[in-house]
Amino acid sequence: MDIAARGYANPDLLWSPEQLKERLGQPGLFVVDTRRAEDYANGHIEGAAHFDPYFCNCDDTDPAPLRSFTRMWAEMLAWRGANTDDTIVLYGIFSDNCAARAWWFVEYLGHKDVHVLDGGVQAWQAASLPLVQGATPPKPGKFAWHQEMDTVGSYQTVLDAIDNPDWVILDNRGPGEWDGSEDRAKKNGHVPGARHLNWVELYDHDNGCYKDATALRALFESRGATPDRNIVCYCNTGYRSAHAYLALRLLGYPGVRNYVGSWQEWGNRDGTPVVKPPQ
Repeated sequence: MDIAARGYANPDLLWSPEQLKERLGQPGLFVVDTRRAEDYANGHIEGAAHFDPYFCNCDDTDPAPLRSFTRMWAEMLAWRGANTDDTIVLYGIFSDNCAARAWWFVEYLGHKDVHVLDGGVQAWQAASLPLVQGATPPKPGKFAWHQEMDTVGSYQTVLDAIDNPDWVILDNRGPGEWDGSEDRAKKNGHVPGARHLNWVELYDHDNGCYKDATALRALFESRGATPDRNIVCYCNTGYRSAHAYLALRLLGYPGVRNYVGSWQEWGNRDGTPVVKPPQ
């Protein structure tokens, strides 16, 4: 289905293969492949830079370490060729969590002109568009940034949201992580009062694209996540929750944050409460 026909409040956050194809080669377009290096080497969209963000994580969201992590991330993006005034388009295998995490981070860095190729390489090839091999080493760019603090959640954000009727805490992990049967940290289970919404429910498994607005809205509202409430999303390291964050931004929800430390901070930090239901 055409992106514009899906009923999103912010459809331009996603680009179709046709939109990207029309812009390829034009000045000011910066395309980023977020897949593994081996996948990039075997075939990528012409002109795309490579930046696999996986394992670029932040396990401490106190202000100083969070800012240090943010600066590192921004400098790595600039090193790959991003400039302040670029239109940035990110893609993965499909509309996956790595592409969404990279998109969220660019928005968190204060950059407004950033998009995800909906359906990723899967959709690009389905549209009979070519991939290329080989690449020119990127020329480092100059990327000005600032922290958009209303897009990011910390452990303190989540602590304050517990039992607060104005907030919804969304857990976007798998069921074993939610119920604590999977061992991921010193403490396993979920945040008290959190609602569970597995990120894999948010995209169409036939084509790898985000579901339409009606389907997404129904999923979020069934968990009490409505536009009049503030929402903080978490997973294990902030990737799957970034995917949910992007879905909420597509719907035009105004108060959404991605808890970038997620369970690797929460489950290993002293003093954070955890619920582990009976098995």
